[in-house]
Amino acid sequence: MCGRYALTLKQGKMAELYKLLDTVAVVPRYNIAPTQPVVAIWEGEARRAAHFARWGLVPGWVKDPRDFPLLINARAESMAEKPAFRHALKHGRCIVPASGYYEWHAGADGKKRPYYITRADGQPMALAGLRAVWTGPEGEEIDSLATVTVPANAQLAAIHHRMAAILLDEAAQDAWLDVRGVRAQEAAQLALPLPEGALKFHPVSSRVNSAREDDPGLIAEVAAERAEEDRGGQMNLF
Repeated sequence: MCGRYALTLKQGKMAELYKLLDTVAVVPRYNIAPTQPVVAIWEGEARRAAHFARWGLVPGWVKDPRDFPLLINARAESMAEKPAFRHALKHGRCIVPASGYYEWHAGADGKKRPYYITRADGQPMALAGLRAVWTGPEGEEIDSLATVTVPANAQLAAIHHRMAAILLDEAAQDAWLDVRGVRAQEAAQLALPLPEGALKFHPVSSRVNSAREDDPGLIAEVAAERAEEDRGGQMNLF
């Protein structure tokens, strides 16, 4: 699963890349974790804008979010049928900007070692996302989202059997966000594994296992042995 990512893109560059009419103030983040507010892009009232949303989708039909499981990823193969995601695929598609994301590889010894994955061309990622709005009994609203995953290509399968669905070009990004003009079935065809060579990855410190850690050193390449030794602890999503 894609359970952590980084976003170091400056606000002005984000607005330029994604043709935003409105944006939000952002600071560099190196260990963005589930349940945290994250930057997401969607279109509303003919305006494409960046917003904050909770990472962990809560469908509108949920009675109490506290009793609902944490949904951070949606499988592309089943999102059109799953009750939690099918409405969002039709009406709530969004993009989650990222500089790169982390994945954990389980070695032959059973230990999980983190890797940082980026685009090979150095450009930021546009992660395909699904958004929902939950309205509480007092009228309060929560925007939330899940990122879409697809089967890993042969390159990424060396680390994990799933990979983030990344919208590689402007045409795919425009179509994904166009919930009025592009039907869910057509949009689902945009969530595909990237071709070989589109991504690159390297081992990083296992400090990333703790969501309390957030500094540039987390994305730096380290020897696999050191990655294991830095923080030998268990992964803590929160």
